[in-house]
Amino acid sequence: MITPDDLVALVRNYNPNCDEALIRRAYAYGAAMHEGQFRHSGEPYFTHPAAVAAILTDMRLDDATIVTALLHDTIEDTRSTYAEIESLFGHEIAELVNGVTKLTNLELSSEAKSSKAKQAENFRKLLIAMSRDLRVILVKLADRLHNMRTIRSLRPAKQVQKARETMDIFAPLAGRMGMQWMREELEDLAFRVINPEARNSILRRFITLQRESGDVIARITADIRHELEKAGLDGTVYGRAKKPYSIWRKMQEKDLAFNRLSDIYGFRIIVDDVAQCYAVLGLIHGRWRAVPGRFKDYISQPKSNGYRSIHTTVSGRDGKRVEVQIRTRQMHEVAEAGVAAHWAYKDGARTANPFAVDPAKWIATLTERLDGAEDHDEFLEHVKLEMYSDQVFCFTPKGDVIQLPRGATPLDFAYAIHTRIGNATVSAKVDGLRVPLWTRLRNGQSVEIITAEGQRPQASWIELVHTGRAKSAIRRSLREEDRERFERLGRELARVAFEKVGRKMTEKALETAAQALKFKGAADLLARIGAAEISARSVVEQLYPELAALPVEEIDAKRPVVGLEPGQQFRRAKCCQPVPGERIVGITYRGKGIVAHAIDCDVLATLEDQPERWVDLHWAEGKHPPVHEVSLELTIANSAGVLGRVCTIIGEQKANISDLSFIDRKPDYFRIFVEIAVSDAQHLHAILTILSAESEVAQVNRMRDPNRQP
Repeated sequence: MITPDDLVALVRNYNPNCDEALIRRAYAYGAAMHEGQFRHSGEPYFTHPAAVAAILTDMRLDDATIVTALLHDTIEDTRSTYAEIESLFGHEIAELVNGVTKLTNLELSSEAKSSKAKQAENFRKLLIAMSRDLRVILVKLADRLHNMRTIRSLRPAKQVQKARETMDIFAPLAGRMGMQWMREELEDLAFRVINPEARNSILRRFITLQRESGDVIARITADIRHELEKAGLDGTVYGRAKKPYSIWRKMQEKDLAFNRLSDIYGFRIIVDDVAQCYAVLGLIHGRWRAVPGRFKDYISQPKSNGYRSIHTTVSGRDGKRVEVQIRTRQMHEVAEAGVAAHWAYKDGARTANPFAVDPAKWIATLTERLDGAEDHDEFLEHVKLEMYSDQVFCFTPKGDVIQLPRGATPLDFAYAIHTRIGNATVSAKVDGLRVPLWTRLRNGQSVEIITAEGQRPQASWIELVHTGRAKSAIRRSLREEDRERFERLGRELARVAFEKVGRKMTEKALETAAQALKFKGAADLLARIGAAEISARSVVEQLYPELAALPVEEIDAKRPVVGLEPGQQFRRAKCCQPVPGERIVGITYRGKGIVAHAIDCDVLATLEDQPERWVDLHWAEGKHPPVHEVSLELTIANSAGVLGRVCTIIGEQKANISDLSFIDRKPDYFRIFVEIAVSDAQHLHAILTILSAESEVAQVNRMRDPNRQP
């Protein structure tokens, strides 16, 4: 356990002028209040607050924050009161402790039993707490980090619940605040609980790679230092392997096998000034070949949390791709502490770091677009996208910078400029070339939006955009146009939902639900149900909480989508084989009914001039059965037991193999075709990624063939 002497020494390392008496007093008070309390591991409970305070010393935070960490559980878990803490430690610390106590009781996780209305309200409270004093969130993040480090003492079900909440809420929040080291550790600790098999697969691949290639990090670090010395530059070089979860996520996002990832290793070069950053960049690109499209200059275009650095990927020793980050020492301090750098001490005084952002301004940029959301769904969309998405920066034709979340499209770009421009968009040019509206934008691209009078948003646009602002504007426009039709459809859906639970739908019941969900009235509620913005089931659950535990609705495999007319035939396109969870659009085929294509299917590009054939579709909400066939191509080692292992992995993931054949046989490897049946996109990604992580699987690809008949 960390003693008061240990803690004071940690604080004095960066703040020799700290209030040692205050810290010792808080330590003694917290230990006394928690006397007789124990953690699940059997340790005295106060070991936890002391460890949280120690974590915060790594960020060089002020005395008030350290004391708050020591006292953060006293109001909730002991006989201590706000008034007592205020009298003993002052108003500032009492407010911070009270703020952390309130955050502890918020249900932010999507898996919580609270309704979306409650979840949205809790997110609002989180933002309010952040806006009042960001140090409250810093203590809460350190609290969660220590709990995750010691999670093994909890029962398995509780471990999974805490790990998922960490992955969904706290890790992305730490990343958004610029504390990337904390985000990576939180993610990896949660990954260890949620998917230990996948994590172990990644670690096994690292061991195999090190055995085959030796210590790559030490060799590349030495190469970089040699280049700096030759040029007479004084720089510090660090190298490391990426965390298992970071690798797993990239394997899923990019559908790449482990051996095709380009940034398994990362290197940081820290120099004295900005001019040296660009000089080092020239050295690196002169010594190794730069990888096109993998260069980002966050010095000239810093992130909103103050992060500045140059990122580039090069083909290093033995042709291995490595990521290199170049920054100054002051930039590195902000990169490590993020927004917390505002409070950081150095040699007994607040650090005058020119790159540290003002927390109040950072909170303002985070929340300025969250107040216009009309309902809970829109607010949750806004807050999760704004808080948890990485950013891309694109330019207007005049050179103005538009900041968007990663995954944004030209439509998002148009709505970010002005709702009127978004509504009137007909096409877009990216870097001078005409592109489909669903194209994903990348950093540094120039985007030109082409508009036309009389153009109105289409229902299918909701599936094309990524930002909450764009989705909200499109839905608002569609509601205005189709309100009467949506009201009729919503009334029918609500009637069926009420009948399913043995209740009668009345106008009074609808008005009560509308008021509880903060809609304008029953008509507004029905229109939103009809527009598929909220489910009729959620309305029933709002009125009758005792029915909230109803099982998730099983989706009929014959009609898994919403948007079909009665009697219309439906099937999935063979060319792209879309699965639930992927964005889709329907295309009418004479004599064949509606065929659902994935939104990125190459076939759609040939149908852009036939808008009359396009139908707005989306997958029904609920549990889909594992009947959606997907074709895979695997390259596996020609060794005994490998094929059996592949089949076992697929079976362990609860997927069925409907077809398997050999495409190519070589002395050292086989290429095989496998057709599996999955329930949704998440199910498919889990299978693809765990197969890719296997050392005997060289490559696994999802097969999509535009020549296959729809």
